[in-house]
Amino acid sequence: MTSEITIIGLGAGDLNQLPLGIYKKLTSAGFCYVRTMDHPVIAELSAEGMTWSSFDSVYEKHDQFEQVYEEISDTLIQLAEKETVLYAVPGHPMVAEKTVQLLLEKGKEKGIAVKVEGGQSFLDPLFLAVQIDPIDGFQLLDGTALRRDELHITQHMIIGQVYDAFVASDVKLTLMERLPYDHEVYIVTAAGSDAESIVKLPLFELDRQMELSNLTSVYVPPVKETAQQYREFNTLRTIISQLRGPDGCPWDKKQTHQSLKTYLIEEAYELIDAIDEEDDEGMIGELGDVLLQVMLHAQIGEDEGMFTIDDVLESISSKMVRRHPHVFGDVQADTEEEVLVNWQKIKQLEKENSDTVKESSLLDDVGKSVPNLIRAFEYQKRAAKVGFDWDEVSEAWKKVKEEIVEVEQEMTDEVDKSRMKDELGDLLFAIVNVLRLYNIQADEAVYAANQKFYRRFTYIEDRVRESNKEFSDYNLEELDGFWNEAKQNGL
Repeated sequence: MTSEITIIGLGAGDLNQLPLGIYKKLTSAGFCYVRTMDHPVIAELSAEGMTWSSFDSVYEKHDQFEQVYEEISDTLIQLAEKETVLYAVPGHPMVAEKTVQLLLEKGKEKGIAVKVEGGQSFLDPLFLAVQIDPIDGFQLLDGTALRRDELHITQHMIIGQVYDAFVASDVKLTLMERLPYDHEVYIVTAAGSDAESIVKLPLFELDRQMELSNLTSVYVPPVKETAQQYREFNTLRTIISQLRGPDGCPWDKKQTHQSLKTYLIEEAYELIDAIDEEDDEGMIGELGDVLLQVMLHAQIGEDEGMFTIDDVLESISSKMVRRHPHVFGDVQADTEEEVLVNWQKIKQLEKENSDTVKESSLLDDVGKSVPNLIRAFEYQKRAAKVGFDWDEVSEAWKKVKEEIVEVEQEMTDEVDKSRMKDELGDLLFAIVNVLRLYNIQADEAVYAANQKFYRRFTYIEDRVRESNKEFSDYNLEELDGFWNEAKQNGL
């Protein structure tokens, strides 16, 4: 005997919506397995003498829906090895029905024939109930596995399997991450049947509506207001494209990769200011300004036919996955040091496999436009990786003292500025080396010193102002006294 499972759909409503062929198959069989008894067709056919075996009890055994669906499908496969199985699900078997997908996969593995014989989907009557045309764009989503990043808020969204208050609560919280709390949504139950119910309510009240069942879906209308779309990445992309378009902004249209370089550096440093000040609101604005620079460069690339923001996203996504095999693969890395070792190995392998492989220095991958204090730090770090480094910080500090002596030797009555610049440069480089050995970025140290100078000097300015005098009325010793006051005040 050939093992076989026949799957039929009970439709989205009452018996009147059930296709005649499905009705005949059910009544002639007299018995059917069903995922749940919670369906009006089951009640009506039971009155005609139909008997059922449901899997409602399985829902009570597990915390996760995936486990429920796995057990139902496994049980049906085991039954099919002994008998021909007729299995019915709400709606259409091929629409929002995970157990059917599992049966199709497992049936193929076990050599069990799985036949799907239709039924009416809930989509057609639901489109009619809320009066929308799906050609405008819509998403069909599973309420039991709703994810924020999959939502397209500018399209119609239909969320199925919202059959109890717990699922409704999860759906509400997920939607509220992307939509206004009072965005109007619709709870649609038994669409197209005599028991059809449509309840319109604000999003925050979604889980307060208790009349939910297996025939319930949530319809979320698209967001129309432009301001409510500002959190969407595609909205930003459209805005940048419009700014660079024929009717866009004269300044934006004029920009090139070269002309924007200065702005990118400025925005990066303004972000650093916000980070150092622990200003979360400021960081939001400054991160936005940095992102603006990225989007402008990507749009210029697209306008010139060279690359798009999609290429940028693909590049960084593939790099992050490739260089984190301990997260996305089977490589073991339990410490930060192991992660860095793996990163460098993968980076080196990428270079070796590159189409543009050439003999190069370890220092070549330090950007030429990187600020020079940072570049000095990076040069020293790369040299240290191959053993060209001091064993102790004290040795590096001894080198600083040597450089100070050489600077002092140049401090004659007739200074050779070229030689002085050279010696002071060596001194700065040696100091950066000491900072590196303490794992302190030289640029950050200078930044902190600048901030400290700013605080103390503005204190001196305040004291001079309070005295109703001018700076010229004070000698250096008096001004230095104000400086020491600022220092004592923790500035």
